[in-house]
Amino acid sequence: MKSNTDNLTQKAQLWQTLAVSARDLFTFEQTWQLYQTLYQNEPLKIAWQPDETTIQRANLSALMQEVGVDTYTELYQWSLENKPDFWQQVIQQLNIKLHTLYNTILDDSDGNEQVNWLPGAKLNIVESCFQADRNKPALVVGDESGTTEILSYEQLEALVNRVADGLQKRRLTPGDTVALYLPLCKEAIAAYLGIIKAGMVAVLIADSFSAQELKSRLTIAQTKAIITVDAYSYNGKMLKVYPRVTEADAPPAIVVRNQTETVLREKDAIWEDFLGKTEADVFVRGPDDTISILFSSGTTQEPKAIPWNQLTPIKCAMDGHFHHDIHSEDVVTWTTGMGWMMGPWLIYTTLMNQATIAIFTGSAAVPAFGQFVQNTQISVLGTIPSLVKVWRAQQTMEQYQWNVRVFSSTGEPSNAEDYLYLMWLNGFKAPIVEYCGGTEIGGGYMTGTLLQPAIPATFTTPALGLELRFKNSEGQLSPSQDGEVFIVPPSIGLSQKLLNRDHHAAYYEGTPTLEDGRLLRKHGDNYRIVGELNETVFYRSQGRADDVMNLGGIKVSAVEIEKVLNQHEAIVESAAVAISPPEGGPEQLVVFYLSNKGVETEGLKKELQQLLSQRLNPLFRIKDIVLKDHLPRTASNKLMRRTLRDEYVT
Repeated sequence: MKSNTDNLTQKAQLWQTLAVSARDLFTFEQTWQLYQTLYQNEPLKIAWQPDETTIQRANLSALMQEVGVDTYTELYQWSLENKPDFWQQVIQQLNIKLHTLYNTILDDSDGNEQVNWLPGAKLNIVESCFQADRNKPALVVGDESGTTEILSYEQLEALVNRVADGLQKRRLTPGDTVALYLPLCKEAIAAYLGIIKAGMVAVLIADSFSAQELKSRLTIAQTKAIITVDAYSYNGKMLKVYPRVTEADAPPAIVVRNQTETVLREKDAIWEDFLGKTEADVFVRGPDDTISILFSSGTTQEPKAIPWNQLTPIKCAMDGHFHHDIHSEDVVTWTTGMGWMMGPWLIYTTLMNQATIAIFTGSAAVPAFGQFVQNTQISVLGTIPSLVKVWRAQQTMEQYQWNVRVFSSTGEPSNAEDYLYLMWLNGFKAPIVEYCGGTEIGGGYMTGTLLQPAIPATFTTPALGLELRFKNSEGQLSPSQDGEVFIVPPSIGLSQKLLNRDHHAAYYEGTPTLEDGRLLRKHGDNYRIVGELNETVFYRSQGRADDVMNLGGIKVSAVEIEKVLNQHEAIVESAAVAISPPEGGPEQLVVFYLSNKGVETEGLKKELQQLLSQRLNPLFRIKDIVLKDHLPRTASNKLMRRTLRDEYVT
């Protein structure tokens, strides 16, 4: 599906001229109408193009020159055909600190499913986070009150050391698991890195989870201690976190106390009393040793426990360096939480690229966040589509003058109109680099670059070093076509084990095999090709191919939701289905149900929403509920959720 290159190029150049002054001259509604009118039925509606300065300055351009290729397409192909050389370049570029050098980059002698990266190496990845100038700002922290705090690289490292020393004084030893159950804040970042520096394993649990969900994750990870907060301000209200820690009967807790009246359990300690000396020993381990445990929903009630090892941060930082074009002078933020992969991703990708992390503790929907972005001069801003939709609806960010150089988006499919609004908000100075991946990948597998044009809600390339295949409706495989995506291992960042599941069954069982015998790894997302221009293929996400849904940037199985909703006395059986809006955008939850009682629909919807919020996650919102007289099933009694989805859409 190639476009008329000359005609499209002329339109794109005209749009570039108009876009420069769009924020000053037009409302967004007028801008959107102008954009639609200019491109009319053209499938490739280019909203941003790199200028010569951007191209020359890009980290990708330097890599292309280093390896001797002329185009990004050639560079991507080189990264696949020369994987050891590519990752060697990454390790050198990031200046990964090693105590013992590896024997080779990659040992795949046993096949492509289970491989050895950097065999023989010894390191502690935290050391690679502190190689910038000691006086350079490492962390800027803001909150809803409008106050900010800045920590230099020297100050942040000292706090990390105090955590590591404090843990050792509590008789915790290398290999012990320590949970983090708190928002993205100064203490969370220091605690995360301090745990790993001491040779322990950081267990990340979203602070939005209920006491029941917290307890299940603490049990799976066999945690010995937990670092948490008593309460914090979110959207003008104090969210109480510590009561859920006590309700879950969590192990000994270290508590960041924001409310002086909080009374702790006898076995718990206040953060300030826990901290140790500003110097601490570093514990050196092998590349495959686990440093962190994160959770991702599977297709049963128990979440998958996914270990990150010492190589996963290299994948994070590589994606940030080349695909998000992070430079040392950048100030980087992401509207995320500490319990999700983008929390540690933000830490590693920023510090290992010697840039500055900016975090906002609280709701990114409030005006104070917009002021924070402006005052802090954030240059790389990552977010999720649901939040941009709120910004647009409330118009709260339009009063600020942002100087963002790169936007990025992850977590859920985005909507083109909302994302053109985001670009308009910043005066069309920055592209949106779409970024789709997963906790078990350590970053993205589909994304974009600053060397390619940007169309809202589209991807332009697989991530460097990651080979993909797409399976169409006829079951045929191709590197570039509409269909379900499969990853061709290996790559640094790809998980090779799970704590509580069979890894092969989760990612490889039943997947196709390439003609050369290489196994394909399933991920579960569908893509459609929008068009192609000058060797750049534009993809649009079509949501999940299985029954795992993505609500507000959080992956959750239909079974998990149904288990909670079926506890309502009026529900005999339910089927949770994710509906993708026809115009694109985040998936929406629709619940089909059987009932043995006559219940007023709107009242039941509110009760089910309350049940879901209390017992699973308050971020999951029900769009609609539909009463049925039966739920379709296969001959083997499997619930046919896709049939319900198709029925609802039509």
